[in-house]
Amino acid sequence: MKKLFLMSAAAAALTLGSAHAADLKFTPGEGDFNWESYEALKATQLDGEEVTVFGPWLGPDQENVEAVLAYFAEATGADVKYVGSDSFEQQIVIDAEAGSAPNIAVFPQPGLASDMASRGFLSPLPEGTAEWVRDNYAAGQSWVDLGTYAGKDGSENLYGFFYKVDVKSLVWYIPENFEDAGYEIPQTMEELKALTEQIVADGGTPWCIGLGSGGATGWPATDWVEDMMLRTQPPSVYDQWVANEIEFTDPAVIGAIEEFGWFARNDQFVAGGSGAVATTDFRDSPKGLFSSPPQCYMHHQASFIPAFFPEGTEVGVDADFFYMPAYADKDLGKPVLGAGTLWAITKDSPGAQALIKFLESPIAHEVWMAQKGFLTPYKAVNTDVFADPTLKKMNDILLGATTFRFDASDLMPGGVGAGSFWTGMVDYAGGKPAEEVASEIQKSWDSLK
Repeated sequence: MKKLFLMSAAAAALTLGSAHAADLKFTPGEGDFNWESYEALKATQLDGEEVTVFGPWLGPDQENVEAVLAYFAEATGADVKYVGSDSFEQQIVIDAEAGSAPNIAVFPQPGLASDMASRGFLSPLPEGTAEWVRDNYAAGQSWVDLGTYAGKDGSENLYGFFYKVDVKSLVWYIPENFEDAGYEIPQTMEELKALTEQIVADGGTPWCIGLGSGGATGWPATDWVEDMMLRTQPPSVYDQWVANEIEFTDPAVIGAIEEFGWFARNDQFVAGGSGAVATTDFRDSPKGLFSSPPQCYMHHQASFIPAFFPEGTEVGVDADFFYMPAYADKDLGKPVLGAGTLWAITKDSPGAQALIKFLESPIAHEVWMAQKGFLTPYKAVNTDVFADPTLKKMNDILLGATTFRFDASDLMPGGVGAGSFWTGMVDYAGGKPAEEVASEIQKSWDSLK
């Protein structure tokens, strides 16, 4: 067996070092994996070639990605070295500027990758990769767009391959509460709004919403606004907004903010009244779902929120989720908001090119799917290998997407996306007019020019 070398985060800023040989987590030929795709990897032989990978994953995620890379190492004969760091964003820039970049870098968001491509620190992905992504990923063009940047010479190429995705367009609820009240899962935004009003008419409170997050207070509202942008405007308008080609004061953006306000600024719609939205911590907000009688019936939040559910909660039984639906009358398909990591070549080599091609094999996705914490838009994977039925259900939402867009605030300049946009949403939740809030956010963006 060829070696998959591992490194500690402490060694990340120093030098690459070898450790222990990794065992294959799942025996080839056993289970419902696409083992044919693993066998096909053996046609590429890289005996002795070192392939270095640097990414943001530590702890369980590091163990999971190492398990995936072990199959590439075993099949091709390459020596693969991975390092994870919680200072990835700073360290990858330092390494690239010093001429000591790894072969592959795993970026948590596209903005930094785009910046490094413009500085000449990334190499275009292998020829044909863009076509493969279009054909094999759900909402394939979305993923090509998110990974395509201008290089140092100004020409655009595909630099980023998205692998490991998160979904944000979710609404959480308690199935027993819905069943007791006779409520059905809404299939359209019109139905979701009608359900919101019906719950009030029945004497209940539809939503729990909390924006509190210490120094990051306000960010949950940006997810609401981003989801509403994708449900009221074409993807091209969302992209223009992210790039500030249309300003925050544009009617399309004002409209999305006010769509959030339809839910959050109505005292009857929110547990504790609209005045509690900005002061309720997002980690405490979903607790209202579990009270008896329920303080609320629905909660909009990303796939990570069960970490803050009461201990012992079984997702899929005690609590569940549904897709935040789109408007039936706007013909915008099924957009999904989320985030994800992209793999880019920071030091080109035959091994680096082969590793990107490895990500096109179902086995590269299925090995992580069979562990935990992984979603993929790859249509050819066997979703039966998911170890967690909740993740399988989330992945079905991802595979059903007609459009995928990355979290907008993560793509905006930090002073806006992680600054004025957050504080502006707190002000808006507190009663300030959308136009005034949008104008202040835009001024902060203009000040960066």
